Amino acid sequence: MDLPAKGKVFMRSKRTLFLIEVAVFTALALMLDIIPFLSIKLWAQGGSVSLAMIPVFILAFRWGLKGGLLSGFLWGILQIATGTGYVLHPVQGFIDYALAFTVIGFAGIFANQVQEAVQSGQAKTYLTYITLGVILGSMLRFAAHFAAGVVFFESAVEGQSVWVYSLLYNISYIIPSLIISAVAIFLLFHKQPRTLLRAA
Repeated sequence: MDLPAKGKVFMRSKRTLFLIEVAVFTALALMLDIIPFLSIKLWAQGGSVSLAMIPVFILAFRWGLKGGLLSGFLWGILQIATGTGYVLHPVQGFIDYALAFTVIGFAGIFANQVQEAVQSGQAKTYLTYITLGVILGSMLRFAAHFAAGVVFFESAVEGQSVWVYSLLYNISYIIPSLIISAVAIFLLFHKQPRTLLRAA
């Protein structure tokens, strides 16, 4: 087999690995979100404290933007498809699910820095970039939910601004989930950082 042929086989294998990981980790995100004892549902209209963002973050750090964005998008769509999403209007459904969960994958912006730091054994550096990625993805998700809340929902408290209501409503589960995700990913990879490395 000549080198170009070997290269094609390798690229096909890498693409297959990527697709398998996206499928498995997206399904895991959905399961972590819907299994009752693995998440705390705070509000009937959606919003829970859970470990569910972790698989998307892992894909983002392993595969970069393409892994994180694709997994987040599929997770959001699956929530609508399985009936676990709370949709009042098509545009609200798009913002609250397709968009909000896709943007979690922007944590992948830091994938190269994470990969390089892991390879060179710089623990403090890759843990810093992991934390930044988790914060970025979580806050972008919050921004999407906040916007949908302002436009499509009304304050549940008479006399309260819908802006304040959407802020408090969405921050109540995003911040705890952000902290849980950052701590869990730190614990997962502090001892085995090379798990973050994708196939070369």
